[in-house]
Amino acid sequence: MPILGDPKFSRTLPLAMFERLQELLQQMKSKLGEGAVLLSEDVRFQEAKRSEPQNQRFTVLVSERFCALLLGEPQQPEPSTGHHTPSKFYQVGLTFESEAIANFLTQFSGDSSYPATVLNWVAQAQTYLGNLQTNEPALESEFTLSLLEIFASGGIKDSSWIDDPFSPQMAVCKPVVGKALRQQIEQERLLNQVTTQIRQSLELPVILETAVEQMRDFLKVDRLVIYQFDEFNYASAIDSEDTLLEEDLTESSKSNLAASVSPLNSTVRWGCVTYEARASSDISSVLNLIEEKDCLTQVPNCREKYHPGVTIAVDDIEIAYASSPCLLKLLRRIQVRAKLVVSIFVQDKLWGFLIAHECFNPRSWQESEQTFLNLIAEHLSVAIYQAQLYAQLQQQKTTLEQQVIERTQELRDTLQAAQAASRAKSEFLATMSHELRTPLTCIIGMSATLLRWSFGQEGTKRVPLHKQRGYLQTIQESGEHLLELINDILDLSQVEAGKAVLNISEFSLTKLVHQTIRTLQEKALVRRVTLELDFRVTTQAERFRADKRRVKQILFNLLGNAIKFTPPGGKVILRVWREQKLVIFQVEDTGIGIPDDQIPLLFQKFQQLETVYQRNYEGTGLGLALTKQLVELHGGTIEVESVVSEGSVFTVSLPNQPLVSAASLKQIATHQNHSNSHASLVLVEDQEESATLICEILTAAGYHVVWLIDGSTALQQIELLQPKAVIVDWQLRGIDGSEITHCLRNSPSTKHIKVLALTTSSLTEGQAEDLSIVVDHCLPKPIEPRRLLQQVKALMSD
Repeated sequence: MPILGDPKFSRTLPLAMFERLQELLQQMKSKLGEGAVLLSEDVRFQEAKRSEPQNQRFTVLVSERFCALLLGEPQQPEPSTGHHTPSKFYQVGLTFESEAIANFLTQFSGDSSYPATVLNWVAQAQTYLGNLQTNEPALESEFTLSLLEIFASGGIKDSSWIDDPFSPQMAVCKPVVGKALRQQIEQERLLNQVTTQIRQSLELPVILETAVEQMRDFLKVDRLVIYQFDEFNYASAIDSEDTLLEEDLTESSKSNLAASVSPLNSTVRWGCVTYEARASSDISSVLNLIEEKDCLTQVPNCREKYHPGVTIAVDDIEIAYASSPCLLKLLRRIQVRAKLVVSIFVQDKLWGFLIAHECFNPRSWQESEQTFLNLIAEHLSVAIYQAQLYAQLQQQKTTLEQQVIERTQELRDTLQAAQAASRAKSEFLATMSHELRTPLTCIIGMSATLLRWSFGQEGTKRVPLHKQRGYLQTIQESGEHLLELINDILDLSQVEAGKAVLNISEFSLTKLVHQTIRTLQEKALVRRVTLELDFRVTTQAERFRADKRRVKQILFNLLGNAIKFTPPGGKVILRVWREQKLVIFQVEDTGIGIPDDQIPLLFQKFQQLETVYQRNYEGTGLGLALTKQLVELHGGTIEVESVVSEGSVFTVSLPNQPLVSAASLKQIATHQNHSNSHASLVLVEDQEESATLICEILTAAGYHVVWLIDGSTALQQIELLQPKAVIVDWQLRGIDGSEITHCLRNSPSTKHIKVLALTTSSLTEGQAEDLSIVVDHCLPKPIEPRRLLQQVKALMSD
């Protein structure tokens, strides 16, 4: 017989049994359907019409999913018969290896005496074999089960072959062989069910529950359980199983265990029985049983027990655990008399145990039972790993979906923000176009009219003086309106950029409030709105520390808005009172009110509560946004309550600010080094207000300051005075601070002098870096007294 590689089996069978196996392959061809091809010795001898006797018999089945080769060599009768008789027995071999089948088919492809149909069939079969790596497990398992059933039943109706003189051993072993074959069939069937379920389902609980029940029934044990660790680690893998398992193995397992389990960590996690199948309800359940850890210390060498492929069989616990009374007592309590244990390893890590219990009587565990349980454990480890991968995939899928949702939401938010910015830009342009054109129209139109009157152009009448004065008044008011719009924009940009500085001073709340009321009283009269003041601050508490100009701006914005949105005949009230270190300004009106859903838009830039093209009230939408920023710059809060068609109430709370006054500056100056009294500074500044403030601050701190106005003559005077430091305004008229500094640096007599540049607060980061190369320090305007003193002190101490 040709070499079949690793055959499925090779044994001596009667001719009738061999033919039954041929019929089985024909049945498999019918199940495979079109495309499957089958070749037997009939084709070889009948179609080739050869005359040689029919010796070797075979059947080959090849398809894209399954292939098999069945060979039979006749066994010759004894020579004493004296004549040629057909053989009743064949040496039969069966293989599924595609390589062996391909080698067998080469005898056809190389022989041109075979018909074209046979050669075409062989070519097609070789194509299938070239693409086929292994048979589909389900088809191979199905064929194997059918094969075993044929062997178990004898395969034929006529069993006279049993008594044949050539096989007397068959008659003797028939009952034993039949029992073994039936058991093997059951094992194959159970394995087939388990593997099929693993391939068809990713639900691990379903697989384990079914496998436990089927294995208990097959092994005929009282109880079969799966013990699972909560979280794998070395301690739980080598200790906790002894409650339900058994004693130690040999020292040779140490290296295998070290390679198969993780190192011991400080947190010991224990497991429990997660699946079980019982023969009857009389057997106690050990499901979710928690071990008694004190018993574990009584088991010797428990740390070297388990590694892949090891099966532990305990025939009688009374003998095996006689030296461990605590563990023996526990096993008696949960009704364990004998047990068979197989470890389940998943990716070289101990996941749990597969345990068979005999509850009432000792049991001698057969080698086939141990091998079968180990084989089932291997299949279960595949199912567990497959389920873990699926769970990880689902988790990754969920995480990815969540990330996609979050990213989509981020993109949606970004898009909405971009759209909102675009709308804000459009609204800003439309608003500013309207607000700027109105006063500009008045300024340009009336100034042109005055020019025509002044030059007495032909056709124009002499206009009375009072009308000319009225035109000039309108031009002035329009110019002031334009200035207010520009200041609002600049102030808001300064505050948002974090460059706005509070100029803290102590002032009278009474004077501030009455000045504001007087300023807005005329506007209220024009709109026929009553403007009232409810001042509840005592004389002792009416002094307050804050940025006076900013507080006045807050009140002006709130009162101006209230007057603008209050219809004729309405009322606006300003209330002022003190609460501990806070001053409360409350503006109440009887105006149009604000819907609840639009209140959040109040303090946003360029927002008005009606469309630009339908509004009845002028304004840029900057007033309340700037007001909120100024309040928060003081560390205060602003709140609003409103009812549509009834009115609104705005409440501002401002804390008392720490004061930096001339007196406090003198106190700071006392902590300066005494050498300050002899230090000299030169200030080059062409703005009197700024220069006066700087001189007062530095003089109070003990410095000698010389103020120079003209930058063109400052160089000669600086060379003459030889100060230690020069403070120069970077935007002087005529010769600017950059030119002065350049000359100072290039003159041998002045290059040692330190330079402090006063700059605008709108310098970019790049401009600030370039400036730091030229000067020693720079200070943005408006000047903050503390920062000025710090910078000057640093210059003078260098």
